[in-house]
Amino acid sequence: MKRVLVTGTAGFIGFYLARLLLDDGFVVHGYDAITDYYDVTLKERRNQMLLQSAGYSFTHATLEEDGTFERVAAEFAPDIIVHLAGQAGVRYSLENPRAYLDSNLVGTFNVMEAARQLEVEHLLMASTSSVYGANEEMPFRETDKADTQLTFYAATKKANESMAHSYAHLWNIPTTMFRFFTVYGPWGRPDMALFKFTKGIFEGTPIDIYNHGDMYRDFTYVEDLVRGIRLLMDAVPGGPETAVEGDTLSPAAPYRIVNIGNSDKVRLLDFIEAIEAETGIEAKRNYMEMQKGDVFATWADASLLRNLTGYAPKTDVREGVAKFVAWYRDYYQV
Repeated sequence: MKRVLVTGTAGFIGFYLARLLLDDGFVVHGYDAITDYYDVTLKERRNQMLLQSAGYSFTHATLEEDGTFERVAAEFAPDIIVHLAGQAGVRYSLENPRAYLDSNLVGTFNVMEAARQLEVEHLLMASTSSVYGANEEMPFRETDKADTQLTFYAATKKANESMAHSYAHLWNIPTTMFRFFTVYGPWGRPDMALFKFTKGIFEGTPIDIYNHGDMYRDFTYVEDLVRGIRLLMDAVPGGPETAVEGDTLSPAAPYRIVNIGNSDKVRLLDFIEAIEAETGIEAKRNYMEMQKGDVFATWADASLLRNLTGYAPKTDVREGVAKFVAWYRDYYQV
């Protein structure tokens, strides 16, 4: 069975992807810095669950450390690299932009260098819907121009896309970039809206609702997201013969960009009402103006994912919220 090196396996999405790959029989090596950007205990619990599998091994280190990732990759000898690690969070990029420079630019460069040296079969790397920035025409399509990023986080991810294209062209590395939309589910990040809203509702503290709740997001359930990544691993970009309808396949490199989203925009107030319905508690609402760097709406056109894999994320937001609240009750003994 193939060997897959996954960065960010102690993180929310990386944990789910590693678990899926292990269930599918892959040999997986995880790589994560387990930084204190949010509750380290949550990251360690995820990683401990993965370590129960005989097919999983792990390195605790940053991607920026000179030579470390390249050494680990060479020793593991992966067929495929999936790069999910990085400094996440739109709002934190306003406070600590250098963390994004180090992790998302230097760290990603080291991943690409390892992929070049090892001549991997496929390099897959995470981008974000935030690269669409000030674009107003929706749903967002991968072929839309995306040059108006509104946060430094988004700018580093757009830079990753450009860096990856150059390496795909120069070194013939089959590369897929996937743009995530708002991902949620059990074991999610405490800095994300669902976690913060649920915590506030259970604790009886006010929840901050930006733009008075008049915002829309394409909420994508985490298990749907990682299933999309798993299927894209097999959709290796190459020459024109690998193209499908609506493809973003580069004319100059074995490289494409793919949205992974639910293709359904949900109003923020409706999202909050779904949490209230599941908890049986009415939220104390603190309505606020739009936060700097935020966008009014995100909405994915995921037809390319469907054309490449035959798959489309489909979990209804009420179902996904119910699963998260059940996990939250159990994990925090609420």
